[in-house]
Amino acid sequence: MPSDSDKPRSPAVRPAALRWRDTLLQLSAWASLSLALAAVAAAWFAYRWLDPTPERRIVMASGPAQGAYDEFARRYVPLLKAHGVDLRIVATRGSDDNLRLLRDPASGVQVGFVQGGVDPRAAGDGDGLMSLGTVAHEPLWVFYREASARPFGRQGLSRIAQMSGWRVEIGPDGGGTAPLWRQLVAANGVDPAAMHLDNRPTVFGVVELVEGRADALAMVSAADAPLVQYLLRAPGIRLLDFDQAQAYARRFPFLHALVLPRGVVDLARDEPPADLHLVATNASLVAREDLHPALVQLLVQAERQAHGGAGWLHSPGDFPQAVSAEWPLSPEADRYARNGPPWLQRYLPFWLANFVDRMWIVLLPLLAALIPLSRVLPPLLTMRFRSRVYRWYANLRELEQAIERPDAEFGRLHAELDRIDAQIARIGLPLAYTGELYDLRSHVQLVRKRLLARAAACAEPADR
Repeated sequence: MPSDSDKPRSPAVRPAALRWRDTLLQLSAWASLSLALAAVAAAWFAYRWLDPTPERRIVMASGPAQGAYDEFARRYVPLLKAHGVDLRIVATRGSDDNLRLLRDPASGVQVGFVQGGVDPRAAGDGDGLMSLGTVAHEPLWVFYREASARPFGRQGLSRIAQMSGWRVEIGPDGGGTAPLWRQLVAANGVDPAAMHLDNRPTVFGVVELVEGRADALAMVSAADAPLVQYLLRAPGIRLLDFDQAQAYARRFPFLHALVLPRGVVDLARDEPPADLHLVATNASLVAREDLHPALVQLLVQAERQAHGGAGWLHSPGDFPQAVSAEWPLSPEADRYARNGPPWLQRYLPFWLANFVDRMWIVLLPLLAALIPLSRVLPPLLTMRFRSRVYRWYANLRELEQAIERPDAEFGRLHAELDRIDAQIARIGLPLAYTGELYDLRSHVQLVRKRLLARAAACAEPADR
């Protein structure tokens, strides 16, 4: 006696089960699609918010031609170009101009070199600016003509007060030398009216000094500036030896005392013939606080290559320094000083490492969400593809059950089987699932043979 499991199921039961299965497949597909779209939308919003890939261009304020800042800025061009960043250099009169441009958003200037002590607002007030670190010592070079100093004997000048009544070139008002010089002159008790100060551009001031139309020239600049190098070797020109250098360093917090070693200018000629005392401030690379962190990080790394070598007044590795007494120190500069470059940059190009470094806070949650999706999606796709084949077995089962009925209409069943076979031929499946399709078509042929055999068996009694 046949068991309940062998009995043919009601034709109404199978379509209902199929409808439930299709509904579940559709819900699963929509849920997976919704999760994927949510992940893409979250990634897009995070990308717009974090902005990991900034414009690859930096505008830098440098200084006057042939000055130290101009030389510094040119060092950065190939260093940034190696990472696909174009550096546009804006020539200025000096630190004061650079600060003015940095504080003006309409200027387009994003970073510039600034001399310490030129801005009274700097201490404790970033004013929208931040320091990327100090990059060089900037001594106050005071060159004077030997002929003008003859009344003081062979030892020459040693104090600014001795220059009363002289004609002194102090550079343009937009630079950093003029305000510093006026502070030092006032500290020496010299009446400003007793000293003839000229504000020509430094290049023209050098010409005035060499040709004898000026007695002295004051210039704040790094030692490797071309004009400094020229004047140190110019005949008839001497450098002021600040005997009171330590006193200046105590009275002005932005100044410190340095020594220009004997013979450093020319060992063969022993120039200078003795150690010379200098007072100096520091040059800082200052940026706007809205400069993109990726560009800040790139500039901080370029500082090491641009300023890390040895100089007359410092040893290798002394600069850059992640210190700033006048502007808030950039977090990127502080992180680089403590930890070096991010570890991802040891294995990935800069821009890719920066992208991952800025996006990891979003990428990790997305990865956590996509891992379950990656496990669910393949079985879901497999079920979806196979359902295109397996759903036809319900029709075959119904047709096969109809064949066994006493009142079976073999013509109608034969037409229905042809319709099923034609529709199965149009099923599109990836190659990996064609085995199931060919199995289905072979089963259709088996049902066809059974239909033909059943029709032939029912026709024989009628013929008799």
